[in-house]
Amino acid sequence: MKKLGLLFRETLENNIKKQLKESDSIFIIQYSKLSSPDLTALRQSLKGINAVLFVAKNSITRRALADAKLQGLVKSVEGPCGLVFAKGELVDTSRALYNFYREHEQLKLECGLMKDKFLDKKDIETLARLPGKEILRAYVVMTLNSPISGLVCVLKQTLRKFVYCLDQIKKKKGN
Repeated sequence: MKKLGLLFRETLENNIKKQLKESDSIFIIQYSKLSSPDLTALRQSLKGINAVLFVAKNSITRRALADAKLQGLVKSVEGPCGLVFAKGELVDTSRALYNFYREHEQLKLECGLMKDKFLDKKDIETLARLPGKEILRAYVVMTLNSPISGLVCVLKQTLRKFVYCLDQIKKKKGN
């Protein structure tokens, strides 16, 4: 029969591995000087965008990341760390983390992983500054609509010049 502490550590490690498989992106944050209410506020803001903050001992976290062959993230697990597992929109999660970081400078954004791409702090900030999905869609629609609008303007100008030319001919013949 296994000891309770060993069973607890194995359960935590298996939970981290499960979250790693199910998540689209992972972020590592350091929260050393954050208060408990601040961490709760961070968890609440992440909950609304389908992300979760998970805190475990560093040894357990390192072992789970090493087993998942994520060596790039293992070296970032130093001090009081938390893993943020995000499903769905990566931009929303990075924006929530970055906004929380701007309000609480005690939080440190260490790194992240998007599919197979390693993200450093600057990448996370860049993702956070991207416009929302609806705005990007509007940009695409405007870009697709632009050639058609340009063609309409050119045809309209041609007709206007033709009418202007006819008006000038009429004035010359009228005199």
